Amino acid sequence: MKYFRQILVYAKPYKMYGFFNIISNIFYALFGTLAFVSLMPMLKVLFKSAEPINTPPVYSGITKLGDYIENSINYFITQKVNNEGELKALLFMIVIIISTFLLKNIFGYLAMYFITFLRNGVLKDVRNDLYEKTVDLPLAYFSEKRKGDIIARISTDVLEIQHSFLSILELIVREPLMILFTIIAMLALSPQLTLFVFIFIPIAGFVISLVGKKLKKQSDKVQKEQGQFLSILEETLGGLRVIKGFNAEGYFNTKFKDSTSRFYKFSNSLLNRQNLASPLSEFLGIGVIAILLWYGGSLVLVEKTLAPDAFIVFMGLAYNILTPAKAISKAVYGVKKGDAAAERVLEILNTKSPLADKPNALNKVSFDSGISLKNITFKYEDEYVLKDFSLEIPKGKTVAFVGQSGSGKSTIANLLTRFYDVNEGTIKIDGIDIRDITKKSLRNLQGLVSQDSILFNDSIKSNILLGIDNKTDQEILAAAQIANAHEFIKEMPNGYDSNIGDSGNKLSGGQKQRLSIARAVLKNPPIMILDEATSALDTESERLVQDALEKMMQNRTSVVIAHRLSTIQKADLIVVLQKGKIIEQGTHNELIANNNVYKKLVEMQSL
Repeated sequence: MKYFRQILVYAKPYKMYGFFNIISNIFYALFGTLAFVSLMPMLKVLFKSAEPINTPPVYSGITKLGDYIENSINYFITQKVNNEGELKALLFMIVIIISTFLLKNIFGYLAMYFITFLRNGVLKDVRNDLYEKTVDLPLAYFSEKRKGDIIARISTDVLEIQHSFLSILELIVREPLMILFTIIAMLALSPQLTLFVFIFIPIAGFVISLVGKKLKKQSDKVQKEQGQFLSILEETLGGLRVIKGFNAEGYFNTKFKDSTSRFYKFSNSLLNRQNLASPLSEFLGIGVIAILLWYGGSLVLVEKTLAPDAFIVFMGLAYNILTPAKAISKAVYGVKKGDAAAERVLEILNTKSPLADKPNALNKVSFDSGISLKNITFKYEDEYVLKDFSLEIPKGKTVAFVGQSGSGKSTIANLLTRFYDVNEGTIKIDGIDIRDITKKSLRNLQGLVSQDSILFNDSIKSNILLGIDNKTDQEILAAAQIANAHEFIKEMPNGYDSNIGDSGNKLSGGQKQRLSIARAVLKNPPIMILDEATSALDTESERLVQDALEKMMQNRTSVVIAHRLSTIQKADLIVVLQKGKIIEQGTHNELIANNNVYKKLVEMQSL
């Protein structure tokens, strides 16, 4: 139940709904019991078994409570029959019965009405926190996770929590109270018969619990497999062009079918065990009723210690216990199933981010002198990408990093933006370790244009404005002009309000990249990081993008990760990397004159 307690914290803002639900459930249970007890006076009138009592009975202690209630009912019936006749007395009893059932159902509806706000409120808040946590966690966390599995946790696992854990909130008051009030009424009618109920109900409960033992394990398998096939679906939609181009539809169809077949097998096993709860509890309940019929019948017919009308009402009350008992047994099964879902959801919520801001982190708003990378060492897994790496980047200068794939160029961009933290050494801005600066203020000082133009299924305007507030339409237009994007935007059907489709697939590669540059220009940061921003473009697009980049880098500190060396010839400093180490550095002309690695790279690209 430790997971249930953690989820229950989310119910605090909705405790008022919980309070009204409890009040409604108390009245529901009370009138649910009275609905059956109120049958007794009517049966007495029908069977004419009520002995006339003309003086009000006197209460003489809890041990004689049953006799006192029975005598009070008899006195009430006698008065009614004497004053209004049997038919009117019967009609009055029917009105009371209808009224109690009506009140029971009204309070039952009110209980469900209030709990709905609580359940859906918890569902909303858990999903919001889960999404917020997902966005906050570092990139390293998701390199080990499947996207589909994360989607499954936010969608189906949270829904499972609502159906299982939160259904307990409906039952935690109503069903136990219904059983409690019913047992009190049964004790008042016949303590001997009630003792039978106490003997056989625990036995039935033990049998039901045996069936539910493996539910958590099986539910965990179902939810993991759901994450698996959602991941395959997400990968398929993302790579549909490659799948079709390589005629790999059959391979992915087989992969998806294998996953859904496992899901089918696990789901059947889980649901068949879960579906056993209701018929098993009902059968065991009827078994208890059968024993009561046998023993109660002997009290009525043989020993004559129990009135027939009291026996009928008692049997009705005994059956009245079955419904809440069934609901509780289903809820116990649901908890075991929800336990697996809650564990998966809380695994994300309880994950501590290694990149979390320090409690006293500085909110830095300006960039004054430069960036310093001192003796930094970094590895993604086991192998070092950078080792004892040092470099100074003065304010206002353009520094370009070149080298073969895997030399550590993009890693530097990831460390400067603090997508990852260094294993050793320090990265400082204006002499302050970036780990002592809030992530938000650090990234406010930086603009990022990456090789992959990340755009969203929204309008051009919204994509340019991403994360930027208080900008006018004129400023957006000016940023687009600097990025050489205004010309193609104004030709779109709705101009800046045109939707660009999923991942911007309505645009060409060059158009997408120019929108990314417009976004960075509008942000107007003092530090610009360009991670192979032109490597995926054709010559015409590269010319337009390169022109846009040069405009954007004016009067800024720029860190350029370069693949095409023709784009960095004007850089103030070119750093040549090999296996995470600097093997030469200087201006373009100095490096050409050195006649070393850089010159060979330039000659290879010229060819």
